[in-house]
Amino acid sequence: MTTGLIPGEQPPDPGPTGGMPHQRREPAGPAAQHIENRSRSSVITARAAASFEPVGRSVASARSFVRDTLQGWGFADIVDDAVVLTSELVTNAVVHAGTSADLLCLRSDDGVRIEVADRYPEREIPLQGTAVNMGSPDREGGRGLQLCAALAGRWGVEYTPTHKTVWFQLDLPARTVGTRAAGPALPADLLPLADGRVRVAVVQINRTGHVTAWNEDAEELFGYPAEQVTGKPLTDLAAWPHTPGTSTGIAEALQLSRWEGSYGIRAVDGRVTPVYASHLRVRDTGGEPSTVCLLVRDHERAVLQTPLRGPASDAAGSEGKSTDPFEVFIGSPAPDDLDGLLQRTVERARDMLDGDSAFLLLATDDETELEVRASTGLPSARQRFARVPVEAGTGRYGSARMPAVHDDLTAVSGAVPLLNGTGMRSVVTVPLKVEGRLTGSLGVAAEAPGRYSNEEALRLQFAADRIALAVESARLGELERLRRGSLSFLVEASDLLAGTLDRDQTLALMAQMTVPTLATWCAVYTIADQASEPYLSYVLHEDEELIDGIKSLLSKVPPPDPVPTPGARVWTAPAEVAHQAALRSSMRSLGLSGGPTRQVTRGIGPTLATASAVGGETVVLPLVARNRVIGMLTLGKPTDEHFRQEILELAEDLSRRAALALDNARLYSERTAISQSLQRSLLPPELPTIEGVEVEVIYRAAGEGNEVGGDFYDVFPIRDGSYGFAIGDVCGTGPNAAAVTGLARHALRLLAREGLSGPAVLERLNSAILDEGARSRFLTLLYGEMRPQDDGSAELKVVCAGHPLPLRLRQDGTVEPAAEPQPLLGVIEDLELYEQTVTLDPGDVLLCVTDGVTERREGARMLGDDGLADVLTTCTGLTAGAVAARIMRAVERFASDAPSDDMAILAMRVPGLHKD
Repeated sequence: MTTGLIPGEQPPDPGPTGGMPHQRREPAGPAAQHIENRSRSSVITARAAASFEPVGRSVASARSFVRDTLQGWGFADIVDDAVVLTSELVTNAVVHAGTSADLLCLRSDDGVRIEVADRYPEREIPLQGTAVNMGSPDREGGRGLQLCAALAGRWGVEYTPTHKTVWFQLDLPARTVGTRAAGPALPADLLPLADGRVRVAVVQINRTGHVTAWNEDAEELFGYPAEQVTGKPLTDLAAWPHTPGTSTGIAEALQLSRWEGSYGIRAVDGRVTPVYASHLRVRDTGGEPSTVCLLVRDHERAVLQTPLRGPASDAAGSEGKSTDPFEVFIGSPAPDDLDGLLQRTVERARDMLDGDSAFLLLATDDETELEVRASTGLPSARQRFARVPVEAGTGRYGSARMPAVHDDLTAVSGAVPLLNGTGMRSVVTVPLKVEGRLTGSLGVAAEAPGRYSNEEALRLQFAADRIALAVESARLGELERLRRGSLSFLVEASDLLAGTLDRDQTLALMAQMTVPTLATWCAVYTIADQASEPYLSYVLHEDEELIDGIKSLLSKVPPPDPVPTPGARVWTAPAEVAHQAALRSSMRSLGLSGGPTRQVTRGIGPTLATASAVGGETVVLPLVARNRVIGMLTLGKPTDEHFRQEILELAEDLSRRAALALDNARLYSERTAISQSLQRSLLPPELPTIEGVEVEVIYRAAGEGNEVGGDFYDVFPIRDGSYGFAIGDVCGTGPNAAAVTGLARHALRLLAREGLSGPAVLERLNSAILDEGARSRFLTLLYGEMRPQDDGSAELKVVCAGHPLPLRLRQDGTVEPAAEPQPLLGVIEDLELYEQTVTLDPGDVLLCVTDGVTERREGARMLGDDGLADVLTTCTGLTAGAVAARIMRAVERFASDAPSDDMAILAMRVPGLHKD
């Protein structure tokens, strides 16, 4: 991959762009020139380019390149969409079209344009006068263009005689920074309240975020003199964010041209002063930018806050009553800041009704459950994302669809489940509805009974009606962003899972993809077969120090039932066991169990930490592949935390992909184990010790998984001090070749021990191979019988049937063939073979190899018989083991690529009369 980054550049004259694909013919030219001559409609401020080869791994590299580029430009809002579209278009280029892909990212003031060019221009989209029907999204073809049409603001296709380019543009989401409006003349009693002296702090910040100006009102509001804060970063003073749920950081806010919002400044006494700020970014005559910040106390925000534009309202009524202040209180959070909107809503609702706590729940799509999304004044945020049934029995939040006032919750147990055990006595709840559909519920509670009446319910309902549409719009926007992020996550997860067939690595990937993205901790159970119990195979926590504790805890808990029903189900056993274990440890530490405390004190910390780590919601998802439960994926949260429904749905999608990857890894592991076991059965378990002769064998199986078949060797005793030796090569690999290999090795031993001569042994083996019929394979074989002599030499009788000739190395360094070539086996029926006698004198070496050694290649070069002989001449005086090792080392160094054929080396040496 090659990349390049070029700073801001003025583009050529803009040309027409549109939302529909179009074709354009241009003169042929280099790829770089083709990419330069694009029609664009805005000023390009930065670019990044890369080229990717036509291989599968380029898709993942392209995704990483786009993600890193956009995040570096600060465009995190559109990263997920860009990654998904890039993945599809680069896949079309490098996988389907089979060409290299040129990727270009262009940054402009209003968005990002990404272009993917390939070298397959004849695959064009025909011009049509009407909309193009690209078919179903389930079809492989055209899916990338459909995604462009669905996600991109603009997109198109361009052609030249040498290139085809698909481009798309993603616009940056609009970020409202305030509006201007004029208001009517109001009576004095309707004007907003402020202190007698309104102080407006004026703070100027340079481009690096440091304070350069600090007026007297700022000193009065926060207590710092100007000389104490000048030159310090504003972030050192800001307790950001003061308003919970605010998504924009202060460093980001200072870089915006205009910005309004709330945050806190830590005063000189350490207390946080809530302020409302209005930022304006300016530049001096030299072009140096800075930010002017106007700050007032938060309750005096009306001095700076820009009113919202909206239709005229008659809410004041004929009786002259003031407008309900709820909408003014919640301000104008960003459209995509759902959490900030909800948190500000519950805080203002609590203040409006002078309550002790407030909460807001959002309804699921089927309106059967409410999910806790924001609360204030309740312990532990009352388990955010916990789900409450809307109507599950008598008094079980059955009033969620209508306004309700409860004077005393102790009289109606469970009327509002969220408040159980909180000490709240009175509560008023109202529904949030959009077009008659229940979208949520808003409630305010107090510790005293009888605090609320129908009047407060009407006020709260009026506020809920005004905020319901904004909440639903923000919720839908959040769901859309989650969906796009989920799509990008699943694309990368599928790519990772498809990249390995190792079972242990697949288990690790499953856990690492879920932690911490989807859950705080994860455990994977596997099931070997239907008769086996689930086995805890992998545990992961975002804090590595807690992994052993969770693993120990889960080992004491019976595994969840392997239910094939899809979807996540809650599993309470880990949290219950952890709670009991922590309770027992705490009691022992206090001496309540009567035992000594010193022995258990050191164990309390890990036990309590483990209990907290698994104390939240735990869910189990079945891993189902090929209609069988092969395991379970367990996800957990710490104490008081729950999963949101969208995360569970994403985890379910991931579990389906992970299950298939895990089952593929299992099948591959079983196949590899069978292959290796069969391969071992085709080779002798060990070599015999031959007095007076050194024997050494090196065997290297080629290919991943070591397929059965291929080369084989054998050395075995025959009778009366004689030994048989063989080295052969069966045509092909796989089961049929393995059958011939097994037949040859065992037949050689059996026939040789019957007292037959070498030619007779090979002639009968030839007949046996031909009898295999369609499964038969031709076989090259070197077979011989060796008998050590009393004078220290060894006599060999050799038959070389189509095999590479054995080489004899004498003590003087000369190398010569030790046999003559004869016909191979398994081709013709009537073979007439003969044997040759060779005498190995003391110090001589006989080297036998398969063709994987002699046919070792590096480009057009081949080692060959001559190259092997040259290496052997350097082995004078070496032992048989050293000779075999030197030959193998020379073969491996001859070429850089991994061997493509099996290799077997058999070296036999007659030691000299004296020690070497």
